[in-house]
Amino acid sequence: MTIHSQEVTDPLEEMLKKTGCIDKHYKVLECISETKDWRKCQEQVKDFRKCMDTYNNKKRESEDFK
Repeated sequence: MTIHSQEVTDPLEEMLKKTGCIDKHYKVLECISETKDWRKCQEQVKDFRKCMDTYNNKKRESEDFK
């Protein structure tokens, strides 16, 4: 009997890969993991939010042209 391993993908991770902001998301998670305090990670949160805002604005603009 052979067991085939299937890679389980996280829907959130897949969505973040599409935005191009996954690296910034990982930096937020890393900071929170290291500091154990999200309040100390505001710079990383701001960078992630800016990236997501840019993605959402571009997405909105492209939808307006359809």
